[in-house]
Amino acid sequence: MVNVEEFAKRLNLLMDYYELTAALLAEKIDVQRSSISHILSGRNKPSLEFVLKILKTFPEVELYWLLNGTGNFPKQSEKSNSTPTPPTLFNQQPEKVIEKIDTPKNIDKNIEEIDRIVIFFKDGSFKNYTP
Repeated sequence: MVNVEEFAKRLNLLMDYYELTAALLAEKIDVQRSSISHILSGRNKPSLEFVLKILKTFPEVELYWLLNGTGNFPKQSEKSNSTPTPPTLFNQQPEKVIEKIDTPKNIDKNIEEIDRIVIFFKDGSFKNYTP
């Protein structure tokens, strides 16, 4: 649950950081000035739409910092200029080579079986395949 008083303090920090008044913040995130005033006074809780507008307008704001104070503001930037490549299904581990063995007694019992394959698409959807 979001603590409204603490949220208001973090919203004030955001406004101070960007040197915005409540009216300018309302204009920047496209909400009514009264919405900002009610949240800052503790009268109203922030809506999901309000939080999402802040995150969209100010990319330096971390969601968890805004909602419950954990994390950093502004976001810590990566010091590295190179973009790390995300792991993929095909480059996580070297391929295990299984040799054909004549006698069944020597079969490796540690061979892992595939339980399922999940493919994630850029639009957020996914497909789940099971053998």
